[in-house]
Amino acid sequence: MRTIQDIRSEIERASEERTALLHRLSGGHDAVLAAELRELNERIAGLWDEHREARVRVRFGDRAEIIRRARLEDRIDRAA
Repeated sequence: MRTIQDIRSEIERASEERTALLHRLSGGHDAVLAAELRELNERIAGLWDEHREARVRVRFGDRAEIIRRARLEDRIDRAA
């Protein structure tokens, strides 16, 4: 499990790489560079998802534990 700072650092590196790639693409269309840009954008989106999940985990705890507590509360509510 990576830390929020590790994920954020990787997002920054990937964003810098994307900026350089966009600069190279500004000279004219290149199918290979365009495909590389799409893959990089997907990677950055995945990193942001991972970042959000890590923040939630820090704030609320492990996902499995959250679900366990919610199910327990639901059982208590139904029993009442």
